[in-house]
Amino acid sequence: MGFIVEAEVSHDVVLEPPPNFSMVEQGIYRSSFPRPCNFAFLETLNLRSIIYLCPEPYPEENLEFLRSHNIRLFQFGIEGKTEPSLTTLRDSIRGALKILMDVRNHPILIHCKRGKHRTGSLVGCLRRLQNWCLPSVFEEYQHFAGIKSRSDDLKFIETFDIICLRQCLHSIIYHYQGYGSNKRLLLYGDESVQKSQIISS
Repeated sequence: MGFIVEAEVSHDVVLEPPPNFSMVEQGIYRSSFPRPCNFAFLETLNLRSIIYLCPEPYPEENLEFLRSHNIRLFQFGIEGKTEPSLTTLRDSIRGALKILMDVRNHPILIHCKRGKHRTGSLVGCLRRLQNWCLPSVFEEYQHFAGIKSRSDDLKFIETFDIICLRQCLHSIIYHYQGYGSNKRLLLYGDESVQKSQIISS
């Protein structure tokens, strides 16, 4: 699922994606934390938004890249070194999914530090919303987490309240004619849906 690409283009520019980079769906990508050496590759994605799942401030060099390309940053601070409270984790994932489901934010990149646990949990809950079977959801999570797969993450994904999430998204009417296809459509019944500004230090 993940892949590494190094392609030489004009002026000897090397396109290097961040580790653990992969396409989740059309217009949705995932990766580890992008470094400056990855910026040229990110430019090719024509991103509109980034979902950042760590509590630490975004580095200034990354913020400058976002500003220069008019990319919005949505930050949901989920602790990685210690277990976050279930309430904090649940609320952060709900908020991130609301941003993720809004196609006006696409193309969008999801990342944490390593692109494994926090990113994997968010993508796993998205797959639940897409009605993936649990074995397939877990297989995708474990593909990126590798030997560092966390049973608590898998339990969270399995027990995540999809019905509650749909209630939280009551202002959004979304129709999928084959998720990931060009026929995908998302309509809004409430234009007061939260809007984000580019985060600056």
